[in-house]
Amino acid sequence: MEADVAQAHNEQEQEDRCMDAECFQVAKTKMIQPTSLQDPKLEKLKEALVDWINRTLKEEHIVVRSLDEDLYDGLVLHHLLGRLAGVHLPLEEIALSSSAQIRKLEAVMKELDKRLDQPDSKWDVSSIHKKNLLATLHLLVAMVRYFQPELELPSGVKVQVALVEVSGKGIRSEVQTEVLTEESDSENLSRTDGDANRVEQLLKMEAHKVALVKQGLLGFVNRNMASLGLQVSDLDKQFSDGVILLLLIGQLEGFFIPLCDFSLTPVDHAQMLHNVSLALSLLTHLGLHVSSIQAGDVVTQDVAATLKVLFALFNKHARQEEKMAAKSIGDFHLLHSK
Repeated sequence: MEADVAQAHNEQEQEDRCMDAECFQVAKTKMIQPTSLQDPKLEKLKEALVDWINRTLKEEHIVVRSLDEDLYDGLVLHHLLGRLAGVHLPLEEIALSSSAQIRKLEAVMKELDKRLDQPDSKWDVSSIHKKNLLATLHLLVAMVRYFQPELELPSGVKVQVALVEVSGKGIRSEVQTEVLTEESDSENLSRTDGDANRVEQLLKMEAHKVALVKQGLLGFVNRNMASLGLQVSDLDKQFSDGVILLLLIGQLEGFFIPLCDFSLTPVDHAQMLHNVSLALSLLTHLGLHVSSIQAGDVVTQDVAATLKVLFALFNKHARQEEKMAAKSIGDFHLLHSK
């Protein structure tokens, strides 16, 4: 035991010496925003995962209390791998030094990744070892989905995350929304039907009331497009080619859509259809569930289809703006009360 402690001490000294300029590289990490950490849905997901781990490892007499603190050294993941996959790696039970923990994690996660088969996984050895809660949650959810798909986890859990990049030039960050668990089919259907019903109710209102709702949505769009120097004046027509819609999605979600992926100046129906189809695909990937909306309807300037897309974006991103928007949208509350 004393020899192990001495070795761990020596390895730690070597790690400390590696903190000079030569070892410093650009580092990127994602962290859950403090406001999202208080989300009851996130708390329920964490509780469900802790309960799943403890039930799985009950015979091992291992008890996990914190996902943040109890999984970084590889011990719990090692035992989960053994219980769930029947894989028993010849690794030391307790890794004392940081480097030993990383070696253990590398071996365990190599076996896990073979089974989970997610090339674009949102976790890696470094993030797990650094106690990154977001990466740990993504890994555990993937494990549940693969090894025990019958287990019901809280659905529709999303968090706001800060993407932080640290380099010799300083620190740069941006905020994004990340999905931890998809919504259930019943929730998807309810939300899709709800938005559709609201739009149908809207279009049955008197013309001046419809105009006021469109004015409110227009304000939401233009507030988020202002940084690009763009302004929309006609909701019915300016979204039909998909360009403004793609740029709006990029602004709201905090990412850049490569210009080679769409036509910035579409000249025919095919290019417009491609743009709108790409936009709807992105929205579906982001969890907005607009599969019932046909790209062709948006291209042909179908008012209902366009409004359904905009309402989906509004419902996700404008919760905090509702009071301000309601001032310029007469009877807007009727759309939410029915």
